[in-house]
Amino acid sequence: MFFILAKVTFAIIRPVTFALLMLALGVLLMRTRLARAGRRLVTVTVLALLLVGFTPLAPLSIAPLEDRFPLPERVEPAPDGIVILGGALDEKVNDRRPGSYALSDAAERMTIVARLAREYPDARIVFTGGTGDLLDQSFSEAAIARRLFLDFGLPEARMTFEDRSRDTWENAVFTRDLIKPAPGSRWLLVTSAFHMPRAVGIFRKVGWPGLVPYPVDYRSRGFARIRPIPDSPVQNLLIFDTAVREYLGLVAYRLAGRSDDWFPAP
Repeated sequence: MFFILAKVTFAIIRPVTFALLMLALGVLLMRTRLARAGRRLVTVTVLALLLVGFTPLAPLSIAPLEDRFPLPERVEPAPDGIVILGGALDEKVNDRRPGSYALSDAAERMTIVARLAREYPDARIVFTGGTGDLLDQSFSEAAIARRLFLDFGLPEARMTFEDRSRDTWENAVFTRDLIKPAPGSRWLLVTSAFHMPRAVGIFRKVGWPGLVPYPVDYRSRGFARIRPIPDSPVQNLLIFDTAVREYLGLVAYRLAGRSDDWFPAP
């Protein structure tokens, strides 16, 4: 139920979708006796889109998430395993084109595995991810990840795949039950930098020991290097969408008792 509610709610209130709905509503109202209210709604919505698209608001909103956990240069002692969260494979493309490796804009979650596996040759490689699709549950990211990692040259015996999870909570619970990490063990947690605070809060909540966050897939330059004029207004809108989703996710998971912190920290 939590998965379905989260999917449906954010599909409606995500900033870009909400703005389009408000524009549509405003245009409809302009054809009624509430035309003045419609014009105001369209004006406010357009100004909001311009504000997000043409100012540093989007990178400023996502930078606190991405800067929360620093990227470690070298993990000592070496980790016992590496947990990679799904969400970097384009489900619809891969489902319709068997044999493809269609990656999303979170591709670094997958590509970093080749380097980490080489850097920590004794670490167990664990991928966790089923499908995040609300309607079609037949696809599994884990099946594509297996083929990709084998093409990286990683031995089958070194890898474990969890293929039922639909969200980060299930990533943590199902993988914990599958791996049963021993007390005192150390595990790298690989996910997008903006998603790391929520992921850490959840993995801590389920009792995963020895967690070492390894953030990848950065979307901003960080506070120190934010530009006053954005490179791409469209990209800014997508970044703002992502940041809002994560802040809402942090609140929702805390209220649902799936994290013990509002904003998990190192």
